[in-house]
Amino acid sequence: MSKPSDLVQGTLDLLVLKTLGLEPVHGWGIAQRIRQTSGEVPRVNQGALYPALHRLEQNGWIRAR
Repeated sequence: MSKPSDLVQGTLDLLVLKTLGLEPVHGWGIAQRIRQTSGEVPRVNQGALYPALHRLEQNGWIRAR
């Protein structure tokens, strides 16, 4: 059984896209914004965030600068 802090697949991608839709921001800023707006649930750690950013970039959904 998954823990409550585990993200459902795709949820992190949507949170990242929504955050980036507000303004361009770096990875740490994305994590901070999600934490601030969600009341720290779900927890977003670097081990999940950066692979998600790479996946979104490889799929053409975002561009890195």
